[in-house]
Amino acid sequence: MNELKARILELVRKYDQEQADVDFVPGETRVLVSGAVLDESERAALVEAALDMRIAAGVSAARFEREFARLFGLRKAHLTNSGSSANLLALSALTSPSLGDRRLRPGDEVVTVAAGFPTTVNPIIQNGLVPVFVDIELGTYNTTPERVEAAIGPRTKAIMIAHSLGNPFAAREIAELAAAHDLFFVEDNCDAVGSYYEGRLTGTFGHLSTVSFYPAHHITMGEGGCVLTGDLSLARLVESMRDWGRDCWCEPGEDNRCLKRFDQQLGTLPLGYDHKYVFSTVGYNLKSTDLQASLGLSQLAKLEWFGAARRRNWARLREQLDGLPGLLLPEPTPGGDPSWFGFVITVLPEAPYTRKAMVDHLEQQKISTRGLFGGNLTRHPAYLNSAHRVSGELTNSDVVTEHTFWVGVYPGLTTEMIDYTARTIREFVAANS
Repeated sequence: MNELKARILELVRKYDQEQADVDFVPGETRVLVSGAVLDESERAALVEAALDMRIAAGVSAARFEREFARLFGLRKAHLTNSGSSANLLALSALTSPSLGDRRLRPGDEVVTVAAGFPTTVNPIIQNGLVPVFVDIELGTYNTTPERVEAAIGPRTKAIMIAHSLGNPFAAREIAELAAAHDLFFVEDNCDAVGSYYEGRLTGTFGHLSTVSFYPAHHITMGEGGCVLTGDLSLARLVESMRDWGRDCWCEPGEDNRCLKRFDQQLGTLPLGYDHKYVFSTVGYNLKSTDLQASLGLSQLAKLEWFGAARRRNWARLREQLDGLPGLLLPEPTPGGDPSWFGFVITVLPEAPYTRKAMVDHLEQQKISTRGLFGGNLTRHPAYLNSAHRVSGELTNSDVVTEHTFWVGVYPGLTTEMIDYTARTIREFVAANS
């Protein structure tokens, strides 16, 4: 059987190697903003997990959680079915009654950023909490500690912010603010795996941090996400909420790890009620599978190379576009070493051309673009009637909504593609200035 399996996997790798590479033809081949970079190792990993019929979370999921937590130097990592679910679990865990007076209650406030992706904000609203929106800086596209501190009010209980397009925000300073005001700090690291702030990996500053493994991100499982923490009590809450809300911590197929399966009395249940079916939190089923984790383990081995490629592509674009009139180019946050998610450009309001004109031209030349996610989220239909507070003005968030977009730097882009993108932008600016 093992010999047959080895032969199948050998054929899978050969199949991958024989897939024809598509030559890049400028103006005809689409230059994507993001995408999964996969090879024979990922294909073989998926097939091996399928041959073993590991269709639920199992050995690969447990191994990935251990290795991913070790990468960040944190105690626990819990795989989820998406980064959005990771954000939901991280914030929901902070509403647990087991946290006593520190728990987040309906009506409490969470400071967040207006110019971002909605799933950083949605868990706040879904838990009956109130988002407090702050503005960002143009250039870094992150908020600042000063803005966050100004937003803290009597009902503020937490801060939940994402690193924008892989560019770290001032995570140490914001962690210090959270500690000074006795606030929870959730670090949305979905776009920034492998980024550093002051020599320290992003995702290690918060009480909890989250990651996404969607194909656009730094490593992929197809779908998937993760919640990380160094706090074992918070990790236990995340695990319970992820796994139906159960009190038991046995792995699937495992029985009686606590050695008290039929010897406890919890809630108003009878003494000895089966601990595997005792529920201590209101939870979900947001687990991933071994198929996903097998893919993730193969990707994890390439994380350093992926980060180097992202940095290299970003730097090449930055050098070739430097000094173009009418454009505000991105800058890393001081103290940051970003593993860039994308290359963000703002067409200045006074430029002799518009963002729309530039984006239309790039798309016509088969160069894909994206807006900076939702721009100012408070202007979207989903949030117009949701309780929220705005701290200060959202001037720069509005600039992003009207004038900002980004292009790709992910590892699947070749030097030729990066140069074509830069040349197309330069030619457009020259023709319209």
